[in-house]
Amino acid sequence: MNSRRMLNTDEAAAYCGSAGSTLEKLRVFGGGPAFLKVGRRVVYDPADIDAWLATKRRRSTSDPGQGQSAA
Repeated sequence: MNSRRMLNTDEAAAYCGSAGSTLEKLRVFGGGPAFLKVGRRVVYDPADIDAWLATKRRRSTSDPGQGQSAA
């Protein structure tokens, strides 16, 4: 049995230092962490948030990130 605690939108936003509305927009337009729909509820696995945050790591403001080229 999986005893890992899932996070609701506000908890997930606090976990990654963002606003709940930001995660809501990312769910609509894409680009956010993976989430699960459990009935009408949206929940996030902290491991998915950690993986998503890792893709956002940069060394400078001009760093386009992995898989992206500078414009």
